[in-house]
Amino acid sequence: MKLVIVTAVEQFKGDVLRLFKQAGIESFSGSEIDGYKTAPSLMMARSWFPGERGGNESSLFFSFTDQGHIEGLFGLIRAFNATLETNNPIKAVVVPIEQSI
Repeated sequence: MKLVIVTAVEQFKGDVLRLFKQAGIESFSGSEIDGYKTAPSLMMARSWFPGERGGNESSLFFSFTDQGHIEGLFGLIRAFNATLETNNPIKAVVVPIEQSI
């Protein structure tokens, strides 16, 4: 068993849910988060207070699952990201689980 963690900007939330389903991962959790980049953006330049940094609305999903489902999910994410015209791809990491109850 491993822990897969996926992050995406809010506009891709539905796509991530679809990718989890296509990969056969039926049990997972999600949460809304703020994503930050340290590089200045056009949005910051348009802000009334350019010194303040706001986060981008993002989503975080995670699931405890097996390697086979993770490989399927990673393949789907790679294919999805290959079609994007943005610099905000879906990102995913895998963390091994040493113990669980």
